[in-house]
Amino acid sequence: MWTIFEHRRTTRQLRKLPDEILKRYQKWKDIVEVSGPAGLGLIRGFRDESLAGEWKGHRSSRLNEQYRVIYRIEQESVLVEVVSVTPHDYRRK
Repeated sequence: MWTIFEHRRTTRQLRKLPDEILKRYQKWKDIVEVSGPAGLGLIRGFRDESLAGEWKGHRSSRLNEQYRVIYRIEQESVLVEVVSVTPHDYRRK
């Protein structure tokens, strides 16, 4: 069983998202809680991938063509920290 930690900023971002994206994000969370990030690789629609550059060490999954969830894995099998749910803007702020 995996634990998902959402950054405080992410909680604020989620309030502004369309319902369709929130439903997809909830499905993403359900998959990660049960089977971890490896489970995301089994579902091609999420297109889970590692990021490079400033975001090295983070991963990204598609919620739709525009929105992504950016996260990182802590302690190799215990915690997934969601850093951002964003409309495809990977620049740090």
